[in-house]
Amino acid sequence: MTEFNHNSKMVAGAAIRMALTGSRQEEASLKEQLAAEGIRATAVDYGGDFLAAVQKVVERAVVAARREGVISATHQSEGGVAGATREALAQVMPKAMGLNVGGKVGIARHGDHVAVAVFFAIGLLHLNEVAVGLGHRAI
Repeated sequence: MTEFNHNSKMVAGAAIRMALTGSRQEEASLKEQLAAEGIRATAVDYGGDFLAAVQKVVERAVVAARREGVISATHQSEGGVAGATREALAQVMPKAMGLNVGGKVGIARHGDHVAVAVFFAIGLLHLNEVAVGLGHRAI
């Protein structure tokens, strides 16, 4: 397996794992474990109407990635996270359109590779569907 594919797969898996964490303690523990592997990662929660969520989730992902040192404050890095987040959201859009979502966005980076995973419960009251979306960019 080439280094490119290995890094892409490794970073995508890390982003998904971050999005699936159930608590802040679990998130912090996984973040430390990933850091030992050379992967910088963070996560951010979100809840609300999906249509209103798109812009807010993208903004939160970029801000969290920058604040936690996953990316630098450059147009290329911020654009990479924004693009990967939009791609991940586009994958859950068919299920989420017009409904409420709640969940977490996981962001991971290793070298030039950045991945963003969204894990959302979608629906009304306790009648939830779940969806995962994943986006990747090279920056």
